[in-house]
Amino acid sequence: MNTALRLLTVLGGSILLTAAAGWAVDRLLRRADARHPETPLWNLLRRCRHALRIVLLAALFKGAYQQTGWPPLRDNAAAGRILSLALIGAGAWLIVVVASAAVESGYARYATGTRDPARVRRVRTQVTLITRVVTVVAAVIAVAAMLLTFPSFRALGTSVLASAGIIGIVAGVAAQSTLGNLFAGFQIAFGDLVRIGDTVVVAGEWGVVEDVTLTFLAVRTWDERRITMPVSYFTTRPFENWSRGGVQMTGTVFLHCDPGAPVDLVRDKVHEILHDCPEWDGRGWDLAVTETTPSTIVVRAIVTAKDADDLWTVRCAVREKLVAWLAEKHPGALPRILLDRAPTAHDATDGRHI
Repeated sequence: MNTALRLLTVLGGSILLTAAAGWAVDRLLRRADARHPETPLWNLLRRCRHALRIVLLAALFKGAYQQTGWPPLRDNAAAGRILSLALIGAGAWLIVVVASAAVESGYARYATGTRDPARVRRVRTQVTLITRVVTVVAAVIAVAAMLLTFPSFRALGTSVLASAGIIGIVAGVAAQSTLGNLFAGFQIAFGDLVRIGDTVVVAGEWGVVEDVTLTFLAVRTWDERRITMPVSYFTTRPFENWSRGGVQMTGTVFLHCDPGAPVDLVRDKVHEILHDCPEWDGRGWDLAVTETTPSTIVVRAIVTAKDADDLWTVRCAVREKLVAWLAEKHPGALPRILLDRAPTAHDATDGRHI
């Protein structure tokens, strides 16, 4: 058979077999998804078709490229090594995609059947970290397998293994901070310290946990800034987690008033404001004079809401409407600062004491 014809036969046959196998797998996954709509696994596995085709094409061509009879391929070891590298890389990609699909499918089914948002956020955090760990492990194994395809690295591996103890100690000392963050990430994910979607206060900043990785955690503040912190921060320092133990919250509103302010009328007005505020959850409220100063009294209103966002809205509404009502109906209830008029030179000429 002509060499060119053999080459075309091998290439064309490999491509046709790969296309046919990919089409068949995709059809089977479509049918499985149609028969089992309760789970998104089969639809998610369809994302694997590109990696699967590359694996099949590399495997078929690696097994048949020497049959082409074409000297640049038949007698060239580099061609076989390139195909091996492609097969290893595509195989690692396929493993990562399949594992991610399985993990995401499990999370989707759990989130659908669970009504507790705190548990859903906890599982979501764990799923995110598990997916990234699988990706890192698969990448490391793939790189190691690729390096072993080169004879020079095989010889080097013997000397590396001989000094593994020293290298391990040096690497452990050098990567102490990275390893600490890595283990802190697992502690956060499976110790339920903080979850994606939790409302936290860290370093004096209020925000929502937006992303958790193996080494850092991102917090989105109320003004849309992102604070990136090492995960070890949350295992070594105290922080406020307003979502832990339930998202319902209680807040306070403080006002400085004149000692003659009508506290009973203020209390009734706060109750009226809360009834007109849709963010108030109705669990409770209170108003009391909590402190006095030489010129004012401190009035504290306690309000409740279903989460941190609604609590902020309720507090602002009570403060704004209460101050406006006092300024309109009881202006004398607001604190007043009396200042003497500064003396002038005209006062001195009139014989006034300066």
